[in-house]
Amino acid sequence: MVTTEKQFAIETVSLTKIFPDWWGRAKVVAVEDLNLQIRHNEIYGFLGPNGSGKTTTIKMLLNLLHPTKGAAFVLGGAVGDPAISSRIGYLPEETYLYRYLTSRETLDFYGRIFGLPSEVRKNRVETLLEMVGLSGMGNRQIGTFSKGMARRIGLAQALINDPDLLILDEPTSGMDPLGTRQMKDLFVELTRRGKTILLCSHLLADVEDVCDRIGILYGGRMQIEGTVTELLQQKNELQIRSGQLSKSAIHKMQQVAAEDGVELSIENPMDKLENFFVNIVSKARQEKQRTSGAEAGTGITGFLAEKPVVRSENVLDKLVSVDVKAEPGQTDASTDQTTPPF
Repeated sequence: MVTTEKQFAIETVSLTKIFPDWWGRAKVVAVEDLNLQIRHNEIYGFLGPNGSGKTTTIKMLLNLLHPTKGAAFVLGGAVGDPAISSRIGYLPEETYLYRYLTSRETLDFYGRIFGLPSEVRKNRVETLLEMVGLSGMGNRQIGTFSKGMARRIGLAQALINDPDLLILDEPTSGMDPLGTRQMKDLFVELTRRGKTILLCSHLLADVEDVCDRIGILYGGRMQIEGTVTELLQQKNELQIRSGQLSKSAIHKMQQVAAEDGVELSIENPMDKLENFFVNIVSKARQEKQRTSGAEAGTGITGFLAEKPVVRSENVLDKLVSVDVKAEPGQTDASTDQTTPPF
């Protein structure tokens, strides 16, 4: 039975895509009989090696490709519905942004595509630049950005319409460890505030840190699916953590383990390199050391926040009270009211 109710943010039913050859004969089975059920407010890790069908699936969810058979439903509706498309934010694997536009001009352009009034666009642009750590680079052309900085502005454009669903393809590719940590924290906070994220990444450590569930594709077929804990927890071993122990206490524990027929390994735990790196850079920032790179993001504020962040005389705090839909007689004449080209 096909369920198109709003209980799932994304649902596919026997979704299949076959690319034919020149003569129309079946040639490449990119996606085969895929059944996805992604719940609201979760981060779903969509994994697989190159050529496994991830990007093809995303394109079908965005109505950029039509399935050979099967169906896909997003946010309770058909993928081709413009009203549904306007509630999706998409960051492709490659950041296809016009290199001669500045950061502000880029975000304003996407705001116009979504038909946002000028005052709303202005407030959202400033909020997003601040959130992704590019507030000091709003007037720099995109073509001068590093790959990591381009990914930051790409994420900002995916959020300009305040979407209910975010589809992110390699969102942290090219980012430094600090930027990666900030983006992961941002993803978790976005889902806490009601959004759903479909995350594709080859950086498996990042996926492990933030995803509620993961699915692994190979050859266009779903190989396995489940929560991170279900799939990664080793049932045949135990891990014991404690404070510093004396040599005699360690010896006694090893004796107890030997009596039970198992070998006990005791060693000092290691911190993650990511944590160590973040701590060093955070210390340098606290000391106000100079940098020409991206700044630390401010986290979720403004229209993405549940409540406005209290700041003195800051126009960004007024953003949450602005009605995105222009009142009759107050339509911004310069706004392009077309729907996004999904």
